[in-house]
Amino acid sequence: MGLFWALEPEKPFLRLAKRDVQTPFAVELEVLDGHELETGRILGRAVHERDFLGPGVRREPVRTGRVRATLFLPPGAGPFPGIIDLFGSGGGLCEYRASLLAGHGFAVLALAYFRFEDLPEYLNNMHLEYFEEAVNFMLQHPKVKGPSVGLLGFSKGGDLCLSMASFLKGITATVLVNACVANTIAPLHYKDMIIPDLGSDSRKYSITESGLLDLMDIWNNPLEEPYHQSLIPLEKAQGPLLFIVGMDDHNWKSEFYAHLASERLQAHGKDRPQIIYYPGTGHCIDPPHFPPCRASVHAVLGVPVFYGGEPKAHSRAQVDAWQQIQTFFHKHLNGKKSVKLSKM
Repeated sequence: MGLFWALEPEKPFLRLAKRDVQTPFAVELEVLDGHELETGRILGRAVHERDFLGPGVRREPVRTGRVRATLFLPPGAGPFPGIIDLFGSGGGLCEYRASLLAGHGFAVLALAYFRFEDLPEYLNNMHLEYFEEAVNFMLQHPKVKGPSVGLLGFSKGGDLCLSMASFLKGITATVLVNACVANTIAPLHYKDMIIPDLGSDSRKYSITESGLLDLMDIWNNPLEEPYHQSLIPLEKAQGPLLFIVGMDDHNWKSEFYAHLASERLQAHGKDRPQIIYYPGTGHCIDPPHFPPCRASVHAVLGVPVFYGGEPKAHSRAQVDAWQQIQTFFHKHLNGKKSVKLSKM
């Protein structure tokens, strides 16, 4: 698959993502007689397509109450173990991970929480009641196997999932992909409680040799006063946690945060979380064979940001992490200790 994960954008700082999962990725391959595209004679041509909706997978837009999402259901009568899937601070509704995961027997809700339709345009104040509404939607859905669901969160979506697992009922298993253990970017409200955001010092950013913004050191230390108030009480979480950690993450210190989570859980007499460390792996861990995104123009900041990762190591990590996520959810949501895994 090296031809695919080694792809690079013709226009710098573009990230390859799939916005419309109802159409396949189409990759055209050409074999040339020589190395010059303009002058080389074409010896052969083929088109490879990657579907994002597997055989029988159903896509259902969700506009129930305040919830703005898309539900993906596997083929068959069900009910199926349910997962809520959250992405990060780029906002919008990202469906590609949920659609692929549904092909492995899960009912997956891709949930937007800002920058989509009538949702807030910016992350100012977050209300956990919105996410509670999404959990209740899943638990009441006839195709979702109760009495609980799993959570899958990347980046900002990771700390939201951690807050959901710590405060909401009906959560059994949580996977966190390069997530922080403190509430970040915006204050989080739930009933009469407010968790302040960790905050950052923009003066601590650095610029890479390529002129990219490196944000890793701007975030405040959640162990220091007064920032520790932003720490999420993850010891209250019901069910196990899995941290997927890119050791070359330059968005923030994911490895440090996972270590803090383990220490905090053990200090409260809880089992330590499962942590999988991936050397040479950056912030944006996607499903297998997506070209690693080492840098891109951030959807909100509007400037090129460096995310880290060495392409080959990062690509291998994406394959393994995808399998680890499936195994974790099958075990804790479906009661299956051994499952047949797929690399897609």
